[in-house]
Amino acid sequence: MTDERRRVFLRQGLLGLAALPLGAGLLARRPLADELPYLEPGAEEARALGYVENASDASQHPAYSAGESCRHCLFFEADTQGCQIFPQYRVTPGGWCQSWAPAE
Repeated sequence: MTDERRRVFLRQGLLGLAALPLGAGLLARRPLADELPYLEPGAEEARALGYVENASDASQHPAYSAGESCRHCLFFEADTQGCQIFPQYRVTPGGWCQSWAPAE
């Protein structure tokens, strides 16, 4: 009598091993943050959230408060100048958008 659980385990293990190079290849193609372009204020995504490269330019926006900028935002990644709100772009540390949230 054969042990079906052993066969299933071996089959799934071999399929998993075969998929490893594919997964590694997909991860290797993801651009590094320093290769990402800066977000242009005129881009559709930027306009939708009121992004500006200089936070003082947002002084007329009702959601803006003095002292708010990307460098003090929860979503800003200082080492790469990346932003979780705009994952395809880098943002300027002195910028601002209406999704700003205080960094903890």
